[in-house]
Amino acid sequence: AAKFTYQVANALFYCHLNKVMHRDIKPENLLLDVFGNIKLADFGWSVHTPSDKRKTMCGTLDYFPPEMIEGRQYNNYVDIWCLGVLCYEFLVGKPPFESADTNTTYTRIKTVDVHYPSCVPSGAKDLISKLLVYAHNKRISLPEVMKHPWISSLKDKARYCVETKQMVVVPCLADMVVSKHSSERKLLLPDGRIASHIEGPWHNKKS
Repeated sequence: AAKFTYQVANALFYCHLNKVMHRDIKPENLLLDVFGNIKLADFGWSVHTPSDKRKTMCGTLDYFPPEMIEGRQYNNYVDIWCLGVLCYEFLVGKPPFESADTNTTYTRIKTVDVHYPSCVPSGAKDLISKLLVYAHNKRISLPEVMKHPWISSLKDKARYCVETKQMVVVPCLADMVVSKHSSERKLLLPDGRIASHIEGPWHNKKS
């Protein structure tokens, strides 16, 4: 999760340097290459905005930042909020504000009502809490994300080995590379093999 969060932050940093907001960060818009590295994809909602101010409501419900829900002008810090949601989903297997209905989701986003399961490391919780901040100008910057202690200590530990064709993976990544409608949850490795005995948050759930 740390490695993937770092790589998405790095990709967003490049986008923002070029005055591009992505505006639709989520697992479905990430690709995994043969070396186990994340590539940012689907720029359908992205916009080149030298003025750095927009007001269009777009993206994915569970990833909306408070300023977008409230109809306020926003800047590229919406992507930083989405990175916090994404990091949480990497670790837990679902977005932090996911609820039974839209209004409840909106309320939880506007109040930043985040519940952390015991499985979330303290370092990751610290990072996420600095990304999911109501006031956009108080959110941690992307360079700060990439230098965060939790990221720095773990970002190089999950890698794909070309020689052995083995990969250390984050289990919940399976939902990113295997259809959620699949009756059996399996992880597709970069070389095309199916990994067996991979456990994740989908276990003991109905499809």
